[in-house]
Amino acid sequence: MKTDGFTITVRRPEGHLLNLGSNGGDILMFPLDSTGEMVGRARVLIADNTQMGTQLLAEALRRSGRFAAVAVARGSADVMVLLAKEPIDVLLISSNFEGDAASGVMLAREVCAIHSRIKVVMLLANSERESVVQAFRAGCRGVFGRAQAVKDLIKCLACVHRGQIWASSQELRYLLEALREPRPLRVVEANGIALLTAREMVVVRCVAGGLTNKEVAAELGLSEHTVKNYLFRIFHKLGVSSRVELIYYALSQAAEASRVA
Repeated sequence: MKTDGFTITVRRPEGHLLNLGSNGGDILMFPLDSTGEMVGRARVLIADNTQMGTQLLAEALRRSGRFAAVAVARGSADVMVLLAKEPIDVLLISSNFEGDAASGVMLAREVCAIHSRIKVVMLLANSERESVVQAFRAGCRGVFGRAQAVKDLIKCLACVHRGQIWASSQELRYLLEALREPRPLRVVEANGIALLTAREMVVVRCVAGGLTNKEVAAELGLSEHTVKNYLFRIFHKLGVSSRVELIYYALSQAAEASRVA
């Protein structure tokens, strides 16, 4: 197939997107974005759940020659500092970055909220439906299974940098199914235990009262950073993604309490 001056996107058998160059083979760099504008090589930050895993991934990406820079982070605070200081294009996060199954999703949500320009890819231990849907709801532009080949990870990061979404056919089906389903607010777990702690409920009531993060911090004697951390945990527990949904949760809780009383 002859292609001259542009790239073609095709779907591989396993459902991932592959870009072909003018010679019909894999290209080492992806010079055009979806609008046809020139794109430089990506600057990547890796946040894996082990130091050894992080270093191995970093070395593999550097050896590929496809990236302008590859940096590593050892904790959520380190990630946020580096993103604030360095011109990072793509962030690769392990889903259980800090040993907690929810830590990667929480970090992805925070990064996407604060640094909307940065594209996030979630590194998953497995591609279960809930993990995939949570990653995309947090704002990720792609998900990648840890068991997949490094050469495919390199393609994934390059494609995401260009503005594409990276997901297999099955993972896309998970997203379509999730879009068709209603998202009821979760009040209690299956065993009847309340999802939120007493302190988290206090934060929810403050937000429902119209207070900003700064005002909530002053009201409760906390730092704004601590309030923000509370909100990210609350969002994750309740399955909401905005303050509006959180306020609706608070109102529905109040209405239920009144009905029971």
